[in-house]
Parts: sequence; structure tokens; C-alpha cells
Amino acid sequence: MNDQYLSNIELYYSPDGMFNNHILIEGEDFNHIIKVMRHSEQDIIYITDGDGSIYESQINSINKNSLSAVSLRTYHYENVMQNIFFCIPKLKNADRFEFALEKCAELGITNFIIFESKRSISRGNKTDRWNKILISAMKQSLRCYLPEIKVVNSVKEIFSLNGGKIGFEQDSSNKFSNLKIIPHVNYYLIFGPEGGLDNDELELFNPESIYNLAENRLRTETAIIKAASLL
Repeated sequence: MNDQYLSNIELYYSPDGMFNNHILIEGEDFNHIIKVMRHSEQDIIYITDGDGSIYESQINSINKNSLSAVSLRTYHYENVMQNIFFCIPKLKNADRFEFALEKCAELGITNFIIFESKRSISRGNKTDRWNKILISAMKQSLRCYLPEIKVVNSVKEIFSLNGGKIGFEQDSSNKFSNLKIIPHVNYYLIFGPEGGLDNDELELFNPESIYNLAENRLRTETAIIKAASLL
């Protein structure tokens, strides 16, 4: 792990990572580097592979649709949120859903499970769009772990996964701020949709695993972002 925090840089993403000390940049990031930032050969840029590394690199060649950069220095970081899974229902308002997804990624959440709750109104799978939002959020916040998304059909599927399950209710006496996270143990934070989880879904939880996030009632997207902030 490298403790140095990088700031005041532009971060780009290469899904293929580094090969023989060289990194290839294509697509939107290539266009941004060349047409927006006006970089040229020999310039220094910073690239992440989305898997824990940031490469301080020098552009050594520019082609019509891509550029190649050679890595000069590598920064490695630990994913301190690797055991935290945010389980988010599809929301009626797509903008609010995507806002929560974006802000959680900026705050360091790297695992998302999108599920269909019995009271979910929105339907459909927009994984490609969600991944683009997460890539942008990762680069904007200068993080180097690209969040992963899994889509399931029900809360029950989440309960089949190994790890602690945490739910949220306003009248719970358990304060989420007092939750002790044990390293190397998976935690699945399950948020309800606009109408909340129904009784059958709530019965899946151990009563001791239901927590209170705030004294006042929060919108789903606000609760999601607050939990990420507290973590």
C-alpha cells in the first residue's frame, strides 16, 4: 500500500491495465486527453486500472484513436471497503437512484447489489449506464477501485450470500454509527425502496441487525448516501 494521496490531477481509466510497462488509452478518455486537455507526447498523465493501482505515466505515442503511455511510477492502495456491499433497490426516480450510486462510489463504496423489492416500482436493467456513472465517479474522486455491480431479483437472494445482513428502520434503537465493522467479514447493507421493505422481506432480518440512521425520516437515496458517509 502507498500512503501518498494524489490531488490536483486528472485521472484516466484503462480497463486493460498495464502490459510490459505500457498502458493503452482509447475511447472517451483518449478524446478527453487529446481534445480537451490538449496533451501531447512526453506529457505526464495519471491512469488507473480500476484494480487498486494508479500509474504516473508519460505519453510516448499518439495515434488516430489511441495513445500509449509508459509507467514511471506506480501507486498501490488498499480497498478498505471491499467487505461492504450496498444493496440498493431500483427507485421510481432514476435520477435519484443514479445520484445515490454516484455519491456512494465517490465516498469509496466498491460493491453494489441492485435488487427488485416487492414494493419497487422501477423495472429494467441499465447496467451499462450504471457502469459509466461508476467509472466517472471513480475518476472524479481520484479513486482506483472500479465498483462492481450485481443485479438480483429479490431480497431473499441477498440473504443466500455469506455475511451479515443489515437493514434500516427509523424506530430502531440500534444506532448505525455504533456498528462495529469486523475486517474480512462481509456486510450487506439493505435499503428499502420508497415504500419501504414489505413485511415478508423484513421478517428475513434478525431484529438485532436492524439499525437507525437518523431521528428524522430520510428518502431512500439520502439514507444510502448517509450510510456511505458514516462508513
